[in-house]
Amino acid sequence: MRNKTNQRNISTDCGVESALEVVGGKWKGVILYHLIPGIRRFNELRRLLPGVTQRMLTRQLRELEEDGMVDRQVYAQVPPKVEYRLTEKGATLAPILLKLKEWGDTHILKQ
Repeated sequence: MRNKTNQRNISTDCGVESALEVVGGKWKGVILYHLIPGIRRFNELRRLLPGVTQRMLTRQLRELEEDGMVDRQVYAQVPPKVEYRLTEKGATLAPILLKLKEWGDTHILKQ
């Protein structure tokens, strides 16, 4: 959770809690999952996440960028072009997210 100055409040030595501070919530893990294959534009992510509002997607991407998980590339052209990709740090989550998807497919979707 972030405080009013947008700083992360990590009050524990628990790695799980610290990790969930960065990637937890309804959308961040799914955003990161959809960035595993490579570069995506904002509207591509919106199409992949039909339940997310534009404002929420913007906020989540901004937080992931601040946490060093996502890189945002802005191109000076009309119309504006913005691309998102996993950083090296963000890419280290790929095997974990793929395993989480596998677990969800096996234990949640097949019930």
